[in-house]
Amino acid sequence: MLTTHDNEMLTRVGPGTPMGNYIREFWVPFLPSRDLPERDGPMKRVRLLGEDLVTFRDSNGDVGLIAENCPHRGASLFFGRNEHAGLACNYHGWKFDTTGACIDMPNEPAESNFKDKVRATAYPVVECNKALWTYMGPRETPPPFPLYEVNTLPYDQVYEPHVMTEECNWMQGLEGDLDSSHVYFIHGRLSEDAPAAPGQLRGVWTRDRAPALDVVPTPYGVYYTALRKIGDGNIHHRVNQYLYPFFSMITIDATVNLRAWVPIDDDYHMLFMMSGRAEADTSSDLEAFLLNPFESAGGYIEETPDPRTRYMSFARKANDYCIDYEVQKQYMMSGIPFLVNLQDRAMTETMGAIYDRRREHLGTSDRMIIQVRKQLLSGARALMEDGTVPESVDDPKLVRVRPVGAILPEGADWKTETSVVRDVDGGEPVAYVPFFE
Repeated sequence: MLTTHDNEMLTRVGPGTPMGNYIREFWVPFLPSRDLPERDGPMKRVRLLGEDLVTFRDSNGDVGLIAENCPHRGASLFFGRNEHAGLACNYHGWKFDTTGACIDMPNEPAESNFKDKVRATAYPVVECNKALWTYMGPRETPPPFPLYEVNTLPYDQVYEPHVMTEECNWMQGLEGDLDSSHVYFIHGRLSEDAPAAPGQLRGVWTRDRAPALDVVPTPYGVYYTALRKIGDGNIHHRVNQYLYPFFSMITIDATVNLRAWVPIDDDYHMLFMMSGRAEADTSSDLEAFLLNPFESAGGYIEETPDPRTRYMSFARKANDYCIDYEVQKQYMMSGIPFLVNLQDRAMTETMGAIYDRRREHLGTSDRMIIQVRKQLLSGARALMEDGTVPESVDDPKLVRVRPVGAILPEGADWKTETSVVRDVDGGEPVAYVPFFE
């Protein structure tokens, strides 16, 4: 369990908070490129790390991300005019480019240089493989853009990002992805030969539902294996990755994946999932599914002016995630639709917006969660005390890692045996053991 102080430090991400400052040292994905399809097109409100922002694609195709309130008198730039390489406030015409520089001030005398002294808060944006990333930290020159594998694949080998908004703190979503022991419960079928529920994946099954965990800290985060006995003296190793500050890579299938648990504010976050193929073009069927994976359960709700409704699925906390008790009775451990992370989300959201971790009782299967909390708190304190940041902030190659699925003999040195396939540049294909049926 955590103390109240450590739980607050771990979860709060607004400007000036220790964890908020820590996260701002990294590049953060915030929107799929498809949401800004045209130059000089409509703006989008963005809420990110507790800040209210506006994003737009200008006449040159560049993307800006600036504070929503105009620095003149606070009017919303969302209602401005996106034209002629800038965003003009409709209240008095003050116009800002993607860097935040004021490039026009038409209600001031023509000879005035006042516009040269005014800037809007703006954050640099990099558009990479169908996703928009920003750096919100204090450096005048941002750190190098991270070389995650999905960022360096050819464009045609990358899927459209999948996004799902979640009604709880980002740490609860991340911790769900760090928890390998839950997979065969919330995603499990009732028996080895249980049929698939109508319209759903069949679910997963194992005889060993109490995995042993081995956890390895690294300069970029942590990797670990969940060991399960599968008979004949063999062990199924599911080796997953955690990368600072909120990224995970999990062993699912032959796709390359990077999952970001991006804080919208303290009470909401996004699962922002980027994926692709290392050795082939993408599948149009899978891409169509990733664009609306909840179609069979009502799809996404209509977006409102509140950016927290963007990518909010119809199946959500307000309707008990469309749970079907007949499915639970006949087919699956859970009657919640088996659609991407919807089942996980039902578990993490119903803990409350920010779970009081003084109340928990952690076991051996929680070793990865304990380790990641420890490293995150240590990193936030190091930044606060002496400005130290993790090595991966400035070394973009440190994040060139993969998750791995492997079957190894009992007692094998799993770290050595998987070292090459965990390395993106090791020359080996993605390694996985099928466990979704």
